[in-house]
Amino acid sequence: MTTRWTAVRVLRDRTAGRCLTAVVVSGFGTSALWLASGVWVKDLTGSDGLAALCMLAMWAPTLAGPLLGTLADRHRRRPLLVALSLFMAVLLLTLCAVDGPEELWLLYAVLFVYGAAGTVHDAAESALVAGAVDRSLLGDFNGLRMTANEGMKLLAPLAGAGLYTAYGGPGVAVLDAASFLAAALVYLSLRVREERPAPAREGGRSATAEGVRHLWGDAGLRPLVLAGGVTMLCAGVSGALTYAVVEDLGHSPAYAGVLYAVQGAGSVTVGLLSVPALRRLGARRFAAYGISLLAAAVALRAVPYDPAAWACAAAVGVGLPAALIAVLTGVQQRTPGPLLGRVTATAGTLVHTPNVIGLAAGAVLVELLGHRAQLVALGVVLGVTAAVLLGQSPASADRTAARSASDASPA
Repeated sequence: MTTRWTAVRVLRDRTAGRCLTAVVVSGFGTSALWLASGVWVKDLTGSDGLAALCMLAMWAPTLAGPLLGTLADRHRRRPLLVALSLFMAVLLLTLCAVDGPEELWLLYAVLFVYGAAGTVHDAAESALVAGAVDRSLLGDFNGLRMTANEGMKLLAPLAGAGLYTAYGGPGVAVLDAASFLAAALVYLSLRVREERPAPAREGGRSATAEGVRHLWGDAGLRPLVLAGGVTMLCAGVSGALTYAVVEDLGHSPAYAGVLYAVQGAGSVTVGLLSVPALRRLGARRFAAYGISLLAAAVALRAVPYDPAAWACAAAVGVGLPAALIAVLTGVQQRTPGPLLGRVTATAGTLVHTPNVIGLAAGAVLVELLGHRAQLVALGVVLGVTAAVLLGQSPASADRTAARSASDASPA
């Protein structure tokens, strides 16, 4: 099946096409704000540390992913997505009041709430798509979703930088608010039938644990999500070494932008090519092959040669998203609808939190150890992770997954 035909299949599906549109619209504003917030703080304070706190404020709520994901299972997903989008549109407009260092607390507070709302939003969106879109299209949708997100990461920062230069931080905040308003209108236009969730029979802590038990008890999902977490941990450490790699190549720090652009192009490509690969290989092998490619690319970043650096950047852009697409598709396909919100958010926490840890660890290690030895070591760890994932028997995984959740032993 051609990539072109795959895109047509998704876009012809009313729900899938409109959900993809909402992802693109809101993702554009998010990517623009992601860059502008740090620049905004840097301009106001001159502090690199305070600028870095913007990213921490947005990522910190993912640690509460299992709990936040429960909210996506307590409400119908379409109305929840509309409400969240409208709430974020209004909240972002408060950033127009930030005019000096004394108002930075407001910026950090908004970014923290932004991250928390985004965690619930992603869980609700994944659950809505899994319930409303034909299961045969889930891999197609997730591949195109990755392509759209990575495309926004290439275009939106440029738009955000231009808007920031012309109108300052409030201009970017208004753009992001408008993107959420547009996303709310798209979600309102969806015509999906959702049953009202059954009243919770357990308290919040027990309901959250139910999602964790399902994830840990499914022997098909457990190794996939754990491999995704190890992959993102290594990717975080590798990402922190980027400027050391650039220096080794003999370029100025701005050259990192070239490598990121090449990586983004690889990510756009894998989003389109992932659909036939997922159909042929399945989520587990698709993830393992992507991690294998990432292992080779990370290790070869130690070679101080420009063409090799470009090739490795493109390979990282292909291999890393492959693992993420496989995890999301596997969660959607193997999780009952009533649990999907909290299982998606739990998987997101287990996969994405290690990336933040890796970035912090890499920032420390780059000052203590040579970056070449670290890159080779990371390549070995990723290679072992891919081998372990490939070594798992699909049949035994399915037999184990068929057991009752009460037989599982969550960590």
